[in-house]
Amino acid sequence: MSGSSGELPDILIAPVIAASLAEDLGRSGDITSLACIDVEARLTCAFVARKAGIIAGLACARLAMTALDPDARIEIYVADGDRVRAGERLAVVEAGARAVLSAERTALNLLGHLSGVATLTRAYVDAVAGTAARIIDTRKTTPGLRALEKYAVRLGGGANHRFGLDDAILIKDNHVAACGGVTKALRRARAHAGHMVKIEVEVDSLGQLREALEGGPDIIMLDNFTLPDLREAVAIVGGRVVLEASGGVNFATVGDIARTGVDLISVGALTHSAPVLDIGLDAV
Repeated sequence: MSGSSGELPDILIAPVIAASLAEDLGRSGDITSLACIDVEARLTCAFVARKAGIIAGLACARLAMTALDPDARIEIYVADGDRVRAGERLAVVEAGARAVLSAERTALNLLGHLSGVATLTRAYVDAVAGTAARIIDTRKTTPGLRALEKYAVRLGGGANHRFGLDDAILIKDNHVAACGGVTKALRRARAHAGHMVKIEVEVDSLGQLREALEGGPDIIMLDNFTLPDLREAVAIVGGRVVLEASGGVNFATVGDIARTGVDLISVGALTHSAPVLDIGLDAV
């Protein structure tokens, strides 16, 4: 799990931009701009936040513009992770008018979506302030956008769960059922895992929790536990392993969950249900 924002290198973002632009340009390009805009025309536009929030994805906007006009000039006034006010100017681009208009939707889609993820994450992080619990994401991400969405989570103050199936062992309920029990699954996982690989197991009862503890996992996920059972789980574990609460997490419940003493609270909504932060591109 990561707690550092760390700017993503352009090489990781560029394929997303290329795919998004190709999807939008289709077989014939932006026929509206081709029909209406002179090839030599220039345009200056400002990216403006229409609502307050946390910004994420400025590089997406920059790369979308320069992909269609390598000579585009972009001045950026804020940084990813900054909290901005409604009406605040984020950046100004000056480039060929056709390029700006053709790249506009790709730039705004990604900038607005990632800023929405960062903004929602910050709201959850603020909701557990004063506790030791950390807000983490899940693999419930938009296909093709996982690295970007998890980056946005970090910008919002959250931390990342695993990035994929290959970087940690997470034994879920269906793994337990297919394997024949928690103990057997953990024993097999421990025999298979390299020394760098963490092992997490999901449990849905205090009885399974006690069984899981005997298998020596690094992390135990408490799935849809009640608040009293979460508190009892924390007491049973006594700090021996990391405890993650999962399921039934929303703004009405997250504070109470955090106060039970769990270490982590995973929230799928951070990436699968974040409202877009409204950002516009206005001619200046």
